[in-house]
Amino acid sequence: MDRRRFLTTTTTAAAAAALPAATSAVAHRAPRGGDPFRMKYAPHFGMFEHHAPDLLDQLQFAHDEGFRAWEDNGMAGRSTEEQERIAKKMAQLGIEMGVFVAHADFGAPTFASGKREHQERVLAEITAAVEVGKRVHAKWCTVVPGTIDPRQEPGFQTANCIDLLRRCADVCAKSGLVMVLEPLNFRDHPSLFLTKIAQGYQICRAVAHPCCKLLDDLYHQQVQEGNLIPNLDRAWDEIAYFQIGDNPGRNEPGTGEVNYRNVFGHLHRKGFAGVLGMEHGNAGDGHEGERALIDAYRAADSF
Repeated sequence: MDRRRFLTTTTTAAAAAALPAATSAVAHRAPRGGDPFRMKYAPHFGMFEHHAPDLLDQLQFAHDEGFRAWEDNGMAGRSTEEQERIAKKMAQLGIEMGVFVAHADFGAPTFASGKREHQERVLAEITAAVEVGKRVHAKWCTVVPGTIDPRQEPGFQTANCIDLLRRCADVCAKSGLVMVLEPLNFRDHPSLFLTKIAQGYQICRAVAHPCCKLLDDLYHQQVQEGNLIPNLDRAWDEIAYFQIGDNPGRNEPGTGEVNYRNVFGHLHRKGFAGVLGMEHGNAGDGHEGERALIDAYRAADSF
């Protein structure tokens, strides 16, 4: 699933869809499963829309299927009313909020350039994200730090990025919101500044702030460099969040080459108790595709 399309879809849905005051009955309750998963896998809106078209009912359906976390890239684009309704429903169900996107620019060197206009924009977006985080009880927000600046040496670009992240981290510290920096792969998103786990680790170590950590998107890293388990072990102290997607296809575990049963088992043995965002598509269509996705997570969760 393309990140630009993912963000556009969620943001458009946020602006257009109004949540009703009362929700309808969930369309389907699975006859199997339902017990909480061992790990906090986090679906997103639209993943179970054939079973539960309404947004709040999607949360209910996911809870009934055993999911105890959720993520919404487009949360910041929703109205305050929608944010509050979603947060209330999640609190009632005991569902933990995962990431939402605070800043992601795929066409400008917002962090690498060092230009004042980029810095002011980023700081304004992070300030707004702090308020969103408070409303939806979010601990993390995603930051994609723009493109490279081809007119500057890499070392200067890295220094600019670190300087701006320190300023952003000071803003986040007011509420405890944690920025998670996401390296993205060169194939789907060429020319981005941040692409590898080791690079992100180096930057987080240099920023040296508890509100600046790494998001390890295992789909992107499988495309970019592989070596998933050794890399997450090396960067462990700076990783706060994971996202999931098999490769090729960027769909649920078991549809590609990544042995997610081994990866999830490794994370569990390391004591990871955070959220694993399901930032991928459904390999199949309709009710059957959604059921197959849930079954795939049950299989991968049986480590």
